[in-house]
Amino acid sequence: FWVLLEPLMYLGAIGFGLGAFVSNIKGQPYVDFFYPALLCSTGMMVAFFEGTYGGFTKLTHQRTYATIMLTRVGPDEIAFGELLWSATKGYISVGGVALVATIFGLTESWNIAFALGILFVVCWLFAALAMIMTSLARNYDSFIYSTSGFIVPMSLLSGTYFPIEQLPDELKYAAYLLPLTHAVQAVRGVLRDGWSVTVSIHLFILVIACLITTNIAIYRIRTRLLK
Repeated sequence: FWVLLEPLMYLGAIGFGLGAFVSNIKGQPYVDFFYPALLCSTGMMVAFFEGTYGGFTKLTHQRTYATIMLTRVGPDEIAFGELLWSATKGYISVGGVALVATIFGLTESWNIAFALGILFVVCWLFAALAMIMTSLARNYDSFIYSTSGFIVPMSLLSGTYFPIEQLPDELKYAAYLLPLTHAVQAVRGVLRDGWSVTVSIHLFILVIACLITTNIAIYRIRTRLLK
């Protein structure tokens, strides 16, 4: 409930509230511009927080992973299962936001099916990044650095609230180094115009990032569990 409530508050306050005072962006109402980014940022936030705080709790305080390793389940399977759960929890939140937004008439085409496919990749990517952070963390305070120094700034600079073209040139190019930028561009593009070459390029970048971070996350968690 709480995971779903916060994005809906953003949708109401920014999408509809602020959007009432903002002229059309790229030929579409502001709420239509903001909604795809809200789906991406919701998946990012929920998957990342579950993979960090939830994963760290199981790794250290509850020692859930250590208990599981007393069975025939190995560290790689534990890491993969935790990645799958964190990504799934993020995806459930995305689905809830999409369902409520559909009631408001924000998803009027079947392109949402393609968008949801991309969004699972997004959730998986940030779940993998979270597991990497978890493997490096010494305590809960360690996540302040990754959250305040990476996740929050990324949510502001990835075309979530305004077009990337409004940024200074240096930040504009730097924004494309951020995974959320490619997520927002892909979902926004597919919801507005359907599948395209540009969407495919952004998705390809996300998939490559997923493969890299997943392998790093599994390696790091395996190393942490076998110490």
